[in-house]
Amino acid sequence: MALLEVTDLRKWYPVESGALASLLGRSSGRVLRVVDGVSLSIEEREGFGLAGESGAGKSVTGELLVRLQQPTGGRIAWEGQDVTALSGPALQAFRRQTQMIFQDPYESLNPRFTVLGSVMEPLRIHGIGDEAERQTRVRQALERAELRPAEKYLARHPQQLSGGERQRVAIARAIVLGPRFVVADEPTSMLDVSVRAGVLNLLRRLQAELG
Repeated sequence: MALLEVTDLRKWYPVESGALASLLGRSSGRVLRVVDGVSLSIEEREGFGLAGESGAGKSVTGELLVRLQQPTGGRIAWEGQDVTALSGPALQAFRRQTQMIFQDPYESLNPRFTVLGSVMEPLRIHGIGDEAERQTRVRQALERAELRPAEKYLARHPQQLSGGERQRVAIARAIVLGPRFVVADEPTSMLDVSVRAGVLNLLRRLQAELG
């Protein structure tokens, strides 16, 4: 059985009507088909690449897979269970197992949070551990993301880090919960060419070590 199996996944957005039609309460009836009929299957420990031109719907597809967006139609099966309509505690439990690394690390990290606060936030959201255990898990995640020694980074804010360091913090945040599935949305596109290979090699190593 596949870890994640997607069938005919769709995400359509309504196209806004003109000003007069909106005043009259009329809908244009048109939709923008950002994701339309995507089907795929991903096995545990498999690296799966989704390619396409800019605007093809890759990022939206990734957000749908981890249920950061609600699909318009289709089926997302996690170990055979349909998670398309999950809500409340069941959705939160699913999200604990699935995490996302976004394209722009500066946008994905709260500039008011320190590195410690950013990486610890998922642990607090999911009620994992006490303060001491959370700090230990944050340090472990930072070390795994090649931010060593972790103590050097804990009190820093995103604006005090390089682009590569910020993306490594985002990776640490994604792995701190011990997820089984991670979506990386073009994780090196905002980085200098000189650091891209290092981040990709890090992701490959984490895949091999953490499954």
